[in-house]
Amino acid sequence: MSLPQFPDEVLRVSKRVAAFPKESKRKGFSRFLRILGPGIVTGAADDDPSGIATYSQAGAQFGFNMPWTMLFTFPLMTAVQEACARVGAVTGKGLAASVRDHYSKKVLYPVVALVVTANTFNIGSDIGAMAASTRLLLPNIPFALLAVAFATIILILEIMVSYRTYMHILKWLAMALFAYFITAFMVQVPWTDVLKATLVPHIELNKEFLYIIVGIFGTTISPYLFFWQTSNVVEDEIAEHRLAENTEGTPRISKPYIQRLRIDTAVGMLFSNVSAWFIIVVGAVVLNSAGVTDIKTAADAARALEPLVKSFPNAGFLAKLIFSIGVIGIGLQSIPVLAGSSSYAVSETFNWREGLFRKFKQAREFYFVIIFGTLVGLIFNFIGFDPMKALVLTAVFNGIAAVPLIFLIAKVSGREDIMGEHKSGVWSKLGLWISFVVMGVFSAALLVSFL
Repeated sequence: MSLPQFPDEVLRVSKRVAAFPKESKRKGFSRFLRILGPGIVTGAADDDPSGIATYSQAGAQFGFNMPWTMLFTFPLMTAVQEACARVGAVTGKGLAASVRDHYSKKVLYPVVALVVTANTFNIGSDIGAMAASTRLLLPNIPFALLAVAFATIILILEIMVSYRTYMHILKWLAMALFAYFITAFMVQVPWTDVLKATLVPHIELNKEFLYIIVGIFGTTISPYLFFWQTSNVVEDEIAEHRLAENTEGTPRISKPYIQRLRIDTAVGMLFSNVSAWFIIVVGAVVLNSAGVTDIKTAADAARALEPLVKSFPNAGFLAKLIFSIGVIGIGLQSIPVLAGSSSYAVSETFNWREGLFRKFKQAREFYFVIIFGTLVGLIFNFIGFDPMKALVLTAVFNGIAAVPLIFLIAKVSGREDIMGEHKSGVWSKLGLWISFVVMGVFSAALLVSFL
C-alpha cells in the first residue's frame, strides 16, 4: 500500500492557514474532521471492553514485555482495514456481498458463520463488562437488570437514531479512552525502558504468553471490523450521493476519494493502536508494579486509573467512576458495530435490503439480525460466564477466527476483475499476507501449546 497523497482540497486549506491563521485553522480542522468517517469509528470501536481488558491484562501480567505488539499491529491492521475500505468503495457492496458474487456458497457460508459467532460472543462479553463496571458504582442493582438495560438502550439507539446522527455519537464516545493517555503522564513511567520494550520484541514460547499474544492480535485485528468498515464505506458513499440507495450501480469514486479513505483509515488505526499502547503501559506501571498480575474483576482493572485521581478524596471510587464511564462509553459504541457487522454479513449473504441509512420498516430483516445477535449475546451472561475472563477469551477467539478471513480479504482485494485499477498494490498485498502469516503462526502455536 503506497502512502496516500493529500487531496488538493486539503492542500488548499493548508495554504490558507498561513494567510489567515485563526479563521483558516478552524476551517482546516473542520474539514479534517469531515475526512474522518468509517475509519475513525472503526478504530475507536476496536478498543472495546474486550480490548481494554486484554490490553490491561497484558500489561498487568507481563509488564513491559508487551508494548512492542502495537508497533507490529498498527501497519498490519491498517493494511487489512484499508483493503476492506477499498473493496467497499470500489464495489459499492459489503465484504460478504463481494464474496457471494465471486465465490461459491461453500466459501461464503463458513465465513459468515465464523464472523457471526465471533461477534455474538463479543457482544455478550461486552454487555457483561458494562454491567459489571456499573456495579462498581451501583452495587445494589442486580447484574442481570443492568445487562438487560444496556442491551435495550443499544438496540434503541441503533434502530431509532439516524445514520448520520449515530456516526457523530460514535465519534465522540471514543474520547473516553483519553483517561489512559492522561494517566500515563501522571505516573512514574520509565520511558527509556518502555521505548526499548516497544522497539525490541519479546517472545516466550509458553501457553500463557501465546494466549495473550493471540488475544492482543485478535482484539486489535478483529473480524467484525472487516465487515463493518467495508459496509460502512458503502453507507458513506450513499450518504454522499456517490452511490444510489439500491446499491446496484457503480459507485462514483475518484483517486482523491480513495486517498481520503486511506487517510481516514490510517488515522483511525493509529488512534486505536496508540490508545492500546497506553493501556498496556499503564497496566504495566500501575498494576504489574503493585503485584497485580491477574485481573479477575472490573475493580482490579479500574485500579489502573487510580493515579489519575490520587490527590482527590475517595480516589478509589473516582478511579472506578472513570473506568466505568470508559467501559460503558466504548461499549455503547462497539456493541452496535459488532451487531451491525453481523447483520451486514448475513443480509448480504441472503441479498436482503440492508443499511443503517434505512429505517426499520425498509430493512426489517437487517434490523432483526441486529436484534437477534444482541439478545443472544445478552443470554451468554446468564449461563455462567465470568465477565472479565470472557473478555480476554473473546479476544483470543477473534485472533484465531481472523486468520481465514484475512486470507479471503487478500484474495478479493487483489482481483482485477473485482477491483479494476484499484486492486491491491505491492505494499497492500505485502501487509495483508504478513498479517495472515503472523496471526496464523501465533494461533497455530497457541493451539499446539494446549496439546
